[in-house]
Amino acid sequence: MDGETREVRATEDLDWTALAAYLRLHLPHRQLDGLDVFADMKVSQFPGGHSNLTYLVRLGGAEVVIRRPPLGPIPPRAHDMAREFRWLAALHPVFPLAPRPYLLCEDTAVIGSVFYAMERRHGIVVRHDEPPGLADRPEERRRVSEAIVDTLADLHAVNAMAPPLAALGKPQGFLMRQVRGWTERWERAQTSEIADMHALAGWLAERLPPDPEQPSIVHGDFKLDNVLLDPLDHSRIVAVLDWEMSAIGDPLVDLGILLAYWTLTAPADRHDALSTVTGRPGWFTPDRILDRYAGRSGRDLSNIRFYQVFALFKIAVVIQQIFYRYTRRQTDDPRFAAFGERVTSLAREAVSLT
Repeated sequence: MDGETREVRATEDLDWTALAAYLRLHLPHRQLDGLDVFADMKVSQFPGGHSNLTYLVRLGGAEVVIRRPPLGPIPPRAHDMAREFRWLAALHPVFPLAPRPYLLCEDTAVIGSVFYAMERRHGIVVRHDEPPGLADRPEERRRVSEAIVDTLADLHAVNAMAPPLAALGKPQGFLMRQVRGWTERWERAQTSEIADMHALAGWLAERLPPDPEQPSIVHGDFKLDNVLLDPLDHSRIVAVLDWEMSAIGDPLVDLGILLAYWTLTAPADRHDALSTVTGRPGWFTPDRILDRYAGRSGRDLSNIRFYQVFALFKIAVVIQQIFYRYTRRQTDDPRFAAFGERVTSLAREAVSLT
């Protein structure tokens, strides 16, 4: 293990013998530095994610990241590892901050689901706390903020309509499908009636912006803790992670997501899995994020309120899906115990913007 990983949670153990056999057979074709197929396989877990399970596997001197869906039943078309693998394969050559994927396994007999293996990038994740290089250093926080916004604008500048990326998306009607799809996910996952969520779904459906003239790659979950910072220079980003929701469509969806996660606050009496550090001095304010992005991208942000409301609605649905799995005992991760309350507060915050 290292500072980024932990022992595997007992309820999220996999068939390590089967996984080791599969990797020993297929990884040599990827010519990984330090790979020793005869070494004992060592496994640890990245603990920060909320849904997909991510493990670090070592075989000799080679490190490989394994991604698979959460355990138990999952919503239709969600957690599609094959799709995420294909996106990384197409994106990595033109946007190197996307990690290189190594191999895809669609044989569910190996570890019980489709999974893929990708390169391991070393860096710092900023989630509930800050590393020493950022703590009480407003100027460093500002530089990281700039890098985050610039990286998002640079992603959106990639030519999404060039092959092979163009074959992976359907930009026409993207927002309409997004609103409809997340509304349907809410209806399947809700554990109690929340009137605000119903009202938000209607508000969004009635105010859909037109398709953008220039569709872009949409990460779908672009936020501070989905990037890795260089340990020696925190203002340098070394990777953008978690491409499960990537698509081709309206780039302002990503900007709305970034703003929503950036400004979320924890309950007064505790930190939880959605807590953020970006309210501290030096981190960009939402207005500075918008100004920096507009200047870098040249895009019109006059309708940004729609994207902020949609982002909060989408995050509420994601949190509800996780809470649904928690109530069904498909996960026992204690971080999710209070997510039901979080959904209500997210919905209320979104309604306040309408």
